[in-house]
Amino acid sequence: MASRGLGRMFMRKSVEQIQSEHEHGELKRTLGALNLILLGIGCIIGTGIFVLTGRAAAQYAGPAITISFIITGMLCAFVALCYAELASALPVSGSAYSYTYASMGEVVAWIMGLLLLLEYGLAASTVSVGWSGYCVSLLADMGIHIPPALTAAPGVEVKDAAGQVIAHGIVNLPAICVIAAVTCLLVVGISESTTVNNIIVAIKLSVVVAFIVIGSRYIDPKLWSPLVPAQIPAVAPGVPNDIWHQIGRALVAVMTGDNSSKYGIGGVIHGAAVIFFAYLGFEAVSTAGAESKNPSKDMPIGIIGSLVICTILYILTSAVLVGVVPYALLDTPAPIAVAVDRMGLPWFSALVKIGAIAGLSSVMLVLLYGQTRIFYTMSKDGLLPTALATVHPKFKTPWINTIIVGAVACCAAGFLSLDALSDLSNVGSLTAFALVCITVLYLRVKNPDLLRPFRTPMFPVVPILGAVMCFLLLMSLMAGIATRNFFLLYLVGGLALYFVYGIWNSKLGKGLTVSGHEAAPMELPHGE
Repeated sequence: MASRGLGRMFMRKSVEQIQSEHEHGELKRTLGALNLILLGIGCIIGTGIFVLTGRAAAQYAGPAITISFIITGMLCAFVALCYAELASALPVSGSAYSYTYASMGEVVAWIMGLLLLLEYGLAASTVSVGWSGYCVSLLADMGIHIPPALTAAPGVEVKDAAGQVIAHGIVNLPAICVIAAVTCLLVVGISESTTVNNIIVAIKLSVVVAFIVIGSRYIDPKLWSPLVPAQIPAVAPGVPNDIWHQIGRALVAVMTGDNSSKYGIGGVIHGAAVIFFAYLGFEAVSTAGAESKNPSKDMPIGIIGSLVICTILYILTSAVLVGVVPYALLDTPAPIAVAVDRMGLPWFSALVKIGAIAGLSSVMLVLLYGQTRIFYTMSKDGLLPTALATVHPKFKTPWINTIIVGAVACCAAGFLSLDALSDLSNVGSLTAFALVCITVLYLRVKNPDLLRPFRTPMFPVVPILGAVMCFLLLMSLMAGIATRNFFLLYLVGGLALYFVYGIWNSKLGKGLTVSGHEAAPMELPHGE
């Protein structure tokens, strides 16, 4: 049975059908609650704590970078609670793609798939660029020097320790190599991948905790004062400057894309926007639903547990960082290494770089893993070629899918700048997060009797606040002309692919289940 006209674009899978498909999945179910927590931690702790913290403190928030982390953590908590409810009710490998398929229809689910490619695929490429920087620095300490032109994207300036331009990039070769290595690991299998991930997470957590414990002995409390430095430039005479007016001006600046606020309350809020990338990854746990032993119970634990642990570590690490080094000196790609050097512990500096490399490696592992599982699910639905759902007979992984995703991520890592990659990844993430919050609202109204082992508290306040805050930050990013134009062209091209291929091969549109058998009558929007 197939629908006609525009109604076909908004076909919805029934919740029962999605749950039935999960029960008959081919992927191995090997992940417990601890694995999922470590999966989330492995993805969250990376670029943010090792790279972005210093920039946000030096340029925007000052010592109040700790408050910035709390603000962004609250936003992600709203979204995480929404993800936890959906992941417990719909424990499938497609993450937000599957959630929107059950609520807003096929074409919206397709758009979600496009957004998640930006979030996971380009985020992995973004992290690989940071990995490249730490790796090049560590190799230089060992007397191994890679030609500067081979460590950055085309046209990107490569600077020495004094800030002098020494070359312009041709290709970021280390970034390409590490993405290729992670791709090979994911082809081998999720059990092996999670074992490696758990080891890596243990290493980088040890480094972070050691930095907090050792660094606390070198803190100068005077560097924490004032907690919120005065705004630069100062507010004009006669202009109200109480805390509420400062917050109002900061929100207007976010919505207009003006990221020039330095210090003051506006700087704290802008710092929160800058470090948003630091929290990406907690939702990657939701892509592992089809490989979780007890998803209804373990998925919420994995999502919320990993976010809480990482938020605490972020706050403590940033507090130590700005307590050891004057915040104005932290505008560097390796702020934690700067702090350790200031302590006079060269051995610990090398350890920190190794920990950063390990940490960023695990982030790439989880991000690419999440993207391959989303494409796997879309292919099983007929929206993408069936080859993307082909499972390797020995490794039991979607190997063709994984190789293609890895190749695309390699190209992005080698030939796009860090700024372009992070902006586009944030755009995809924020839009996807907002849609997830809206999906929770929809399903509560449409399917009130759906079994929800975990329920988002303070409904509907939490999903509404999550969606609104995501849209505010999204408007800030979309103010950039290059980012906005690429994003719009990307969506137009993706929708064109849906009308050329997806809509004609959709198994739901043909009245089939993912296994090829006749499905129950599809669910259409009201009025169709």
